Amino acid sequence: MVYSLWPKGEDMFSFERLQVWEKIREFVREIYKITVLFPKEEQFGLSQHIRKSAISILSNISEATSRFGDNDFKRFIELAIGSLYETMSQLFVALDNNYLNKKSFDNLYKEAEIIAKMLSKLSKSRGS
Repeated sequence: MVYSLWPKGEDMFSFERLQVWEKIREFVREIYKITVLFPKEEQFGLSQHIRKSAISILSNISEATSRFGDNDFKRFIELAIGSLYETMSQLFVALDNNYLNKKSFDNLYKEAEIIAKMLSKLSKSRGS
């Protein structure tokens, strides 16, 4: 469960009202749960890269909502999608090196697919 600092309907920032932002926030939390289990030698390597790219997805959505122009908005959504792809690529490396079990990987993969579709819809929501 993720929490907002503000009562429902009284969000301070517009990104807090986006379902995709909440979904990504949950995804990031799961990333943190699994990367803490990676070998100690990966603490500042792959684990850190996965966390940074996952956080970048969330950050780019937040930044997109601060943009007034459609082109700027879409550009930050594109950056979020790129960070999602980067995160998934790194999770494949974790899987290949047995830092991540197949079940956890599959769950994250399914969530990433849902997020990618939501991001695509969000991008299209701001005109052509």
